[in-house]
Amino acid sequence: MAYTPQKPPLPETIEQLRARIPFWGVDLDPADRPSVPKLQYQEDLSGAHWEVPDQQAEKQPRERSIEHAAITPVFGTAQPLHGLSGAIRRHAYARYSEARLAHWLLLVLGDRVEATGAHLRSLATLRPDNPITQTGVLAEARAHPISSRYGVKRTDTVHQPLDPVLVAGPWVAGAAVAWLGVRRVVRAVRG
Repeated sequence: MAYTPQKPPLPETIEQLRARIPFWGVDLDPADRPSVPKLQYQEDLSGAHWEVPDQQAEKQPRERSIEHAAITPVFGTAQPLHGLSGAIRRHAYARYSEARLAHWLLLVLGDRVEATGAHLRSLATLRPDNPITQTGVLAEARAHPISSRYGVKRTDTVHQPLDPVLVAGPWVAGAAVAWLGVRRVVRAVRG
């Protein structure tokens, strides 16, 4: 059982494990273990002073995977779920197991919705996002663009062709949607 001080029993005996797995248990003898001076295992407890740790209070419901009976005793509260992205993430946790692709795709979708909302909120400020300067495109062009890319082992050279699509794609799509919207309004006004 998780979060208890007792060491869980082995599914097989030590002799069965040694017979089945070569070199199993070579570090069972404390004399053969390099970390023994600092390892002090208590036979009665594993060092925990509790049977089950105290549960952190929930100020608002937390997302929890459906394959777990309860949330962990301590959890983060720095970024509570909110808005449409929070609803998408809650649905991913409430409906799908962590072993399902749908769970992770919904979490990625929630992340993209949150990022899009942050970009839209930035447009309402005095200093909106600037995709040209914030992505480092200008810095790449100024700092030896050819020699820094070719002839050296850089891990990011594989995805370079996809970078403009990922960075500029949402901005181009947003501009296209805005242009189509303005065009539709102008046509409706002209009548």
